[in-house]
Amino acid sequence: QVQLAESGGGLAQAGDSLRLSCAVSGRPVSRYGVGWFRQPPGKEREFVAGIIMNGGYTYYSDSAKGRFRISRDNPKAMVYLEMNNLRPEDTAVYYCAGRESTRGQYDFNYWGQGIQVTVSS
Repeated sequence: QVQLAESGGGLAQAGDSLRLSCAVSGRPVSRYGVGWFRQPPGKEREFVAGIIMNGGYTYYSDSAKGRFRISRDNPKAMVYLEMNNLRPEDTAVYYCAGRESTRGQYDFNYWGQGIQVTVSS
């Protein structure tokens, strides 16, 4: 079992940067992949970015490429999502998610509670 807890959300203005943090606990983080998803108001949850804890391989959605960066700190069991040049359409509840390394790279089965990010124009 893996537990994930997000922090760092809040209010931002268009063009601002914001960093979300995800604390991963429960099992050795090197066995997992961790990702970020988001759910905009009235829309379905969508994948944003993922990282393989053992090795650091990263992958992104098209909307996140070039503006968002996912990173990890294995000793601290933390995963970060740095979001730059924020846009109002980035407004969403952001979720940290985890999966065993044997699962598909988009097949996450552990979820945090989610954290609100609101970007004003």
